[in-house]
Amino acid sequence: MSSDKGFDLIREYERSTDPIPAFNDDGVRSVLEDISKIYQENYSHALTFNETGDRKLLPLVMYRHNLIKRQKRCVLAYLSNRLFRLKRLRWHVGPILPPEIKSCINDPESVWFNKYSRILAEYMASIHDGYGLNLTNDIKPPKSLYIEVRCLTDYGKFELESGEIVLLKKNSQHYLPKLQCEQLIRQGILQHIT
Repeated sequence: MSSDKGFDLIREYERSTDPIPAFNDDGVRSVLEDISKIYQENYSHALTFNETGDRKLLPLVMYRHNLIKRQKRCVLAYLSNRLFRLKRLRWHVGPILPPEIKSCINDPESVWFNKYSRILAEYMASIHDGYGLNLTNDIKPPKSLYIEVRCLTDYGKFELESGEIVLLKKNSQHYLPKLQCEQLIRQGILQHIT
């Protein structure tokens, strides 16, 4: 009757070792064409059943109906898993996807990713009484609120939220609050010593 193209689509996706595999446009189109073909066959048999009342056709109609539902679930699972991976990439990579990942997603996925990034950024800006809080900094909770850092360049005075001023000279080491020095670590001024 029909091959299990929907299941093949999911199996191929799950076997991929890429962060997100290239969108399988041909596979999705093939499953949708298969669904359409099965529906047309089933529709003609369902009309015949309604006109004649021949119960011999009922098992075939029900089988095809369940096959259509299964194929639809497979396509939806494929698309849902892709969006889940894109969501996870947003939390780990940030709002701008690397070119090798961007080339693997289609236009609707790109639009979804941009909207999700915008909504997440708006939410993060609104919390903590309008000061904002970057929830993507630490995916895992920190073991300590303070970290040891080494200054890589002469930066000068750095004021902490407590009002304390720390002089950041090249090769000097400090024990600072993690949240307050993360920006300097990203800029390459400080280096986290593990």
